[in-house]
Amino acid sequence: MNHSKSEELFRRAQEIIPGGVNSPVRAFRSVGGSPLFIARGDGAHIFDVDGNEYIDYVGSWGPLLLGHRHPEILAALAGALQIGTSFGAPTEQEVALAEAICDAVPSIEMVRLVNSGTEATMSAIRLARGFTGRDLIVKFEGCYHGHVDSLLVKAGSGVATLGIADTQGVPKAFCDTTLALPFNSVDAVGQAFRAHGNSIAAVIVEPVVGNMGCVPPLPGYLEALREITARFGALLIFDEVMTGFRVGFGGAQQRFGIRPDLTTLGKVIGGGLPVGAYGGRKDIMSKVAPSGPIYQAGTLSGNPLAVAAGLAMLRHLKAHPEVYASLEAHAASLCASVPAGITANRVGSMFTFFFTGRPVTDYESAKRSDTARFGRFFRAMLDRGIYLAPSQFEAAFVSAAHSDEDIRRTIAAAREAFTA
Repeated sequence: MNHSKSEELFRRAQEIIPGGVNSPVRAFRSVGGSPLFIARGDGAHIFDVDGNEYIDYVGSWGPLLLGHRHPEILAALAGALQIGTSFGAPTEQEVALAEAICDAVPSIEMVRLVNSGTEATMSAIRLARGFTGRDLIVKFEGCYHGHVDSLLVKAGSGVATLGIADTQGVPKAFCDTTLALPFNSVDAVGQAFRAHGNSIAAVIVEPVVGNMGCVPPLPGYLEALREITARFGALLIFDEVMTGFRVGFGGAQQRFGIRPDLTTLGKVIGGGLPVGAYGGRKDIMSKVAPSGPIYQAGTLSGNPLAVAAGLAMLRHLKAHPEVYASLEAHAASLCASVPAGITANRVGSMFTFFFTGRPVTDYESAKRSDTARFGRFFRAMLDRGIYLAPSQFEAAFVSAAHSDEDIRRTIAAAREAFTA
């Protein structure tokens, strides 16, 4: 494939943008070569500036559950543009989106809209500390909760991809407020609470990890987190920025039958536009200003364009629950195609091919993957018109726009690329 225009754009970008990209994983550092510059998307396909077409399994890192340029979302955006792009004041559709979120996610009794997943987790952590009067936060190695200072300790996503242990620029005092434990280890959580239980404000977890690759919870793990946080008076925060509406209409908490105290959302609830949210128990959320003393604000929160797109997305998913069965079947077909020596992890329409023959259940086992072999696989798939996340430590996503033919072509390409 010819990538000359992408290569020239990347050269220009590196002169004026750090690393040539506006988010680190996009730089293709861990897989080699230059990143593709995307010209447009249509359904399950994207097209780069050189005119090459790809079947897309990134989907803007998860939110495009219905694919690119879904007609209902485009219609909602066109309607919003007729009204205005930003007011910094309440609108009717903000209320409608909040109602749709609360209706879909039973643990969310009240919700506040923000602009990104990072804002959502940052705000939820502040709220947990303010509500409990405690300072410590428990997170898990390989779980990424946005670039919040105290949550970058042993984070996944781009931090793992670039091999950065803990980012510079974060004061040690911030890191000291975070306990980073192995994911899926109930014993580690028990030990932390026995040592620090009266100081722990909250446990924050991706109920299905997507930022060290897709790593499901082991049976009983989420239940144990729910029990121990309740026993010690700490809050349980589910970071469902990636899993919310993705692994089920009510998110991972519905899929696994767990009711967290707070939930952070993003991705899907914007229908492809920048948005986030945090919500949960009414007694906790009532502490957020102006109802209570815990401050959080944002001029563009509840932006009319993002709200319109997100509301169209959620209304479509509620009206068409059969979408999830199709997503599940297509993702299952892709994961059934892996050869010996590859571990395929999947929950719903999230999946990762780990280049290790051993089970991947936490950050340490994910790091045993052969990243050089993944890089060869990634480039071989790209050459065959399949666009995956350019990192071993990121999840891939199936959309409702993927056709049976898309899946068949992807499986055929993978059979060849696995031997690359």
